[in-house]
Amino acid sequence: MIHVHPFLYFCRGNALRQGSAWRGSRATAALLLVTVSVFVAALWLYVTSLDSDVTETLVSQAEFVSPQPRVYNIQCSEDYNNYKRYPGCTPQKCGRAVIDAVVSREEAQSLKRLAERGLALAGSEGGASILDLHSGALSMGKQFVNIYRYFGDHIGDVFTEEDFQLYRAVRGRIQAVIADTFGLDPKLMYLTKPTFFSRINSTTAKTQHDEYWHPHIDKVTYGSFDYTSLLYLSDYGSDFSGGRFIFMDQDSNSTVEPRAGRVSFFSSGSENIHRVEKVTWGTRYAITVSFTCDPEYAISDPALH
Repeated sequence: MIHVHPFLYFCRGNALRQGSAWRGSRATAALLLVTVSVFVAALWLYVTSLDSDVTETLVSQAEFVSPQPRVYNIQCSEDYNNYKRYPGCTPQKCGRAVIDAVVSREEAQSLKRLAERGLALAGSEGGASILDLHSGALSMGKQFVNIYRYFGDHIGDVFTEEDFQLYRAVRGRIQAVIADTFGLDPKLMYLTKPTFFSRINSTTAKTQHDEYWHPHIDKVTYGSFDYTSLLYLSDYGSDFSGGRFIFMDQDSNSTVEPRAGRVSFFSSGSENIHRVEKVTWGTRYAITVSFTCDPEYAISDPALH
């Protein structure tokens, strides 16, 4: 839907009132009508341009970025000045990057099957469901349950130790490539929450938790985040439509198209405000893996309870 600025309606009403007052001069009224029409058209184009989601594709689904990440450097925001600095970890250079050589498609498919098994236990009534292997949080209807407590000893029928070993190995590789790209000491980076699987489809949102498409800044939203990564487990264009990841820059927006096994990562400050397009059909699977520089917010790798 295109949202029309209220000022547009004000201009239209004002033009009609002026036209009725100047009936005696048809030429003037006609000229005014043309002027207002041009103004309205220009304003309409401006408003619709603000709603444009994508003006540049950073990486398409068809591309394969290997062996090094494709890096886009950005000036760091001032957000980090409001937090304690941790030498060797706190961003000194900021940006965003994409790589397809860290996780294989086969590994992504295995992780997708893990997510499907876990989310088959419940799931949101809206379009967005999460599975957090660290805390045990699982979407169930309009709420969340702890899978380890809710399903107890039966959880071993859903997940295997091999599932968790793969998850931990992939997390370690993602951490390593982020550290290498941004010049960090990986030992000073800590996994933090929320780190979770997500499943998104086109079902109408039922709660705020389902409204995944709003623009946000991870450092502002979560506080502990210093580096955010997404591992995609399904393919844009064949498994789902919509659902692209959009960086919202001052002069333009740019997008990453999901590809199974693709890792997209970025510094978490307001230099990387972002959103996810609404999924229009199919199902989008991904894992959000987040890191902090503050050891107080560190979480452990998950283990099969």
